[in-house]
Amino acid sequence: MAETHRPPEQFTLRLRRYDPESGDAPYWDEHTIELEPHRSVLEGILQAKAKFDGSIGIRCSCRAAICGSCGVRINGEPGLACHTHLDHARAYAKDGVIEVEPMGNMPVIKDMIVDMDAVHWKKVKRVTPWLLNEGPQPEREHIVPRESMVDITQTMACIQCGACVSDCLAMEVDPGFIGPAALAKAYRFVGDPRDEEQRERLIDLSQDPLGIYDCTHCFKCVQACPKDVNPMGQIMRLRRIAGSDQKIVDQNNGHRHEETITTLIKGYGLLHEAEMLPRSYGGNSWFGKFHPAAGKELLSSLPVVLRALVKRKVNPKIAMFGHKIPRQDLNAVKKIYEKVESRPTRYELNLYVTGYDEDVEEPVASVVAGNAQSVPQSTEGSTN
Repeated sequence: MAETHRPPEQFTLRLRRYDPESGDAPYWDEHTIELEPHRSVLEGILQAKAKFDGSIGIRCSCRAAICGSCGVRINGEPGLACHTHLDHARAYAKDGVIEVEPMGNMPVIKDMIVDMDAVHWKKVKRVTPWLLNEGPQPEREHIVPRESMVDITQTMACIQCGACVSDCLAMEVDPGFIGPAALAKAYRFVGDPRDEEQRERLIDLSQDPLGIYDCTHCFKCVQACPKDVNPMGQIMRLRRIAGSDQKIVDQNNGHRHEETITTLIKGYGLLHEAEMLPRSYGGNSWFGKFHPAAGKELLSSLPVVLRALVKRKVNPKIAMFGHKIPRQDLNAVKKIYEKVESRPTRYELNLYVTGYDEDVEEPVASVVAGNAQSVPQSTEGSTN
């Protein structure tokens, strides 16, 4: 059946306008445009620019969700203006008015145009985004195992739109954080067998206080990415290779902190807050609290603990002895650990390697003349 497009409709765009050079504060500017509902928000902005106000600032190029130039926030969420349909944007607007504003965590040059060089590209340069291979070069080409290249394909799908940077909560709190886009780019070279400085890269990113252990697992970058690069997943992979495979002991106690959380949940079913800090600094056991480094951290955190006790935000008994959950629940948690730890190799979730699990078509019962009969759920390709 041929696709039929609906006739043009009116849409109201509320654009965030700001020109730093003018000295005026940012303000909202509304325009009503008329386009078919399946057309993009970018086309709507360009129509408003052409018909009503030629000074509207918006960056765009390919208009096909490939170049990443038109990254903006639409109704508060990051996305590509050329890849968001007007009817879809209106459906999720608060009052039916489509709000478009510049991306976050980057300085605004004008209206929806942000300074990518000041933040995004600066961070990408930080991770040395090229292969480091100074050894003997092959006569014709490097032969790389197919599995290795497929593994890094997910990070290579990044179009550098900056959507993940825009919504990174860690960067909001600490602008120095290297950020999801740059760290995903780092895995593209760490995972490439042709790169000869994998360990050096991992040491650099592990020891940096603003490196891989500064990520707070908020999942915002995963939701924001229009190409399913899964930046947070790539950061977690960098951590596993650095800590578990390369045994890099970082000065940030990032890997030790992760190991401590894993051990405590396995033993208690829930986090044991009083044990978490000393084990992270002094060693992943009950005796960790006696290590000088753990004692120093415990003393520095004492004022915070005392304030929490005074305000009754901490239960002294639970803090000292940990949470208690039913034995059957604790056993269920331990079975999860046993299943994961019994795998011969670590399971790495990579969309380009594993894909999505397809639903298995279960037969459903169909009653025909009083008899139960199994028929497949899908009738694709069948004729009546």
